[in-house]
Amino acid sequence: MGLFSKLKEMITRKKEVVEEVKEEYKVNEIEDIEESIEDLDEIISDNEVEEPESVENEETNEDEEVEEKPEEEQEEEITEEDIEEETVEEFVEDDTEEEEEEDEEWAEFIKEQEQKKKLEEAKEIEKYDKGLEKTRKEFVSKLSLLGIKYTKVDDEYFDELEEILINADVGVNTVMKFIDKLRKRVKEEKITDTKYLNEVIVDELFIIYVEGESLTDKIHMAEEGPTVLLFVGVNGVGKTTTIAKIAHKYIEEGKSVMMIAGDTFRAGAVEQLKEWANRTGASFYGKENTDPAGVVYDGLVKAKEENIDLVLIDTAGRLQNKVNLMKELEKINKVIERHIPNAPHETLLVIDATTGQNGISQAISFKEITNITGIVLTKLDGTAKGGIVLAIKEEVNIPVKFIGLGEKMEDLKPFDIENYIYGLFKDMM
Repeated sequence: MGLFSKLKEMITRKKEVVEEVKEEYKVNEIEDIEESIEDLDEIISDNEVEEPESVENEETNEDEEVEEKPEEEQEEEITEEDIEEETVEEFVEDDTEEEEEEDEEWAEFIKEQEQKKKLEEAKEIEKYDKGLEKTRKEFVSKLSLLGIKYTKVDDEYFDELEEILINADVGVNTVMKFIDKLRKRVKEEKITDTKYLNEVIVDELFIIYVEGESLTDKIHMAEEGPTVLLFVGVNGVGKTTTIAKIAHKYIEEGKSVMMIAGDTFRAGAVEQLKEWANRTGASFYGKENTDPAGVVYDGLVKAKEENIDLVLIDTAGRLQNKVNLMKELEKINKVIERHIPNAPHETLLVIDATTGQNGISQAISFKEITNITGIVLTKLDGTAKGGIVLAIKEEVNIPVKFIGLGEKMEDLKPFDIENYIYGLFKDMM
């Protein structure tokens, strides 16, 4: 039960962070402190100070300045008492006061930074909390009731648990393996308490995600030149708005971003991406009814000329004809790699979480035709089937990199397994 204990500690800590912030700012919703974060940003920017140098460094600098002066000037300063009215003691007192003032400014700056960090952490935790509310109510509530309904662990218990997991979209294959493993553990450990078994279930569910091959949810950034992210996925999953939200995120972080419209034949696709580029402040390159690989090539030339940090490339979503799409993606990949070594740095598959197991099928199909490095799960807040995150890990072994927890530009979040656990199981602990 080592993992469950750690999960419990982690969830308790996150609850404390949220409650502490709510209490401090006298709010019921973390979203209400948005202005406080903005105010802190302004204060930090206005009051930005350099880390105070040590006294030793200051003395060394003073010595160096004295040494640089001509001997006559040095003698003048020492011998002519009327140049300065203050005594040596007064000089020391002034220096001490100045150092204390700098130390106080620095301490206040650090305090403001820590305060902002806590506010932002609370905001992220709360976003996962609300985004996974539907899944939590359906999945965890039923799981908790299961521990009350049954007084012993029998076949009926396992049948109902199986149904709960499948309804949460954990995936049939994953559920079958999971139930077999759970039955074995119950038998070996002679588990009879159904409430205790809930802890074992949580333990085993997250062993699915954290064990085995190490998967990273971080975006791989290029050390030199532009980082290239290639987006794939069927039409209608929110691919274009996902690109816009990722552009917004990195522009807010100070990076220059370009969108390239590689979906050249779908009606309105190029104009739609161009509109999002205008809204987010990103650069744009695209042409309608022409070879996608050629558009990507010309776009990359422009990106290098403009010293763009991050290039986001849209592609067609016609999965009906796998052969044609595979050839198109192969051609695009060759063009990218020829122009920018080791690119694309990420190929992200966008999946609509509300489509459930159909999304898993899409992941399996796209994995067959191109090298997928990460998943973007959109509309996770709009479904009670948040278990799809576990199914993706188990069935296609591709990390989730971003999840959509709302419609706002800021609501596409880098995937955080701890916040996901919190959003899913906080009511059980």
